[in-house]
Amino acid sequence: MLYGHDIDTTTTPVEASLLWALSKPRRADGERAGGFPGADIILDQIATKAVSRKRIGLVGASKAPVREGSKLFDEDDNEIGIVTSGTFGPTKGQPVAMGYVATPFAAEGTKVFAEVRGKKLPMTVEKMPFVPQRYYRG
Repeated sequence: MLYGHDIDTTTTPVEASLLWALSKPRRADGERAGGFPGADIILDQIATKAVSRKRIGLVGASKAPVREGSKLFDEDDNEIGIVTSGTFGPTKGQPVAMGYVATPFAAEGTKVFAEVRGKKLPMTVEKMPFVPQRYYRG
């Protein structure tokens, strides 16, 4: 993820799926709970699992890449989010992108549409990384 594109000062680690970056001692049940900028909001989001948007991975059905700033829509043509970065993934052989959508649309397998040059291109929410790691750890 790139700061200023995929994350910024308005994004919490819960929304961005970055909870691994929050050490266990700083979590609500840790020995030094809180004490960091935004702790009240972040710890509440962890406890209630209530966020309005989630970062997702997207894979396109066509060959056209989807770029930063493209709006995302549901099947009823309601705007549900935005693409924060995207390109053609040569290893995947399809366009790949990251973005934020309203939480109900963040489930893996959800069909969304990205607006590219006035056309709505179909995309599917997929788990990241898009290609599984296949290196040997020996």
